[in-house]
Amino acid sequence: MTDAAAVQVLAAWFSPAYPIGAYSYSHGLEWAVEAGDVTDVASLGAWVADLVEFGAGRTDAILLAHAHAAEDAGPLADLAEALAPSLERHLETTAQGAAFARTTAAAWGIALPAMPYPVAVGCAAGAMALPLPLTATLYLQAFAASVISAGVRLIPLGQTDGQRLTAALMPLAARVATEALTASLDDIGGCAFRADLAAMRHETQYTRLYRS
Repeated sequence: MTDAAAVQVLAAWFSPAYPIGAYSYSHGLEWAVEAGDVTDVASLGAWVADLVEFGAGRTDAILLAHAHAAEDAGPLADLAEALAPSLERHLETTAQGAAFARTTAAAWGIALPAMPYPVAVGCAAGAMALPLPLTATLYLQAFAASVISAGVRLIPLGQTDGQRLTAALMPLAARVATEALTASLDDIGGCAFRADLAAMRHETQYTRLYRS
């Protein structure tokens, strides 16, 4: 597959129009906004950057990279579920992964079982021989953009501010993706503890717009 063709496929997969329900999850950001941790462009940018570099973004990129070459992704799927630090984060990765598998099977003819989202993406990209560096980079870019989009609604911010943040975080997404390509499963580990606590506290938040 040419690079141009690969970009076309990945642009479709990571488009907000791809029906995996990404718009319904805030990754704990909804609680962080209510608690006053995230209140403006600067704090939203710092929050999302930490998620990409030190939280679920980095972990997902490593899982994706290993799934891309895996003959049996079952153990990776089990690991991805075990790494979810809260009930809602478990729902976020498994529900989106199952939706991605269904849609990709129907649209692209790739048979995928339901599995956590980064593992499903890695398996599908491997099956279609999509370049791993590009896949991992665009996955992280889409992850950051999704959380930013939630922040634009919740804080709220202007759409232009959201796009400025997305653009500013592109180099970080590319760097973390590159590092994930050579990382072992033993290198998985996160320290975005406030984000993990936010996801836990969101479970009992009184007023909620998002599922996580």
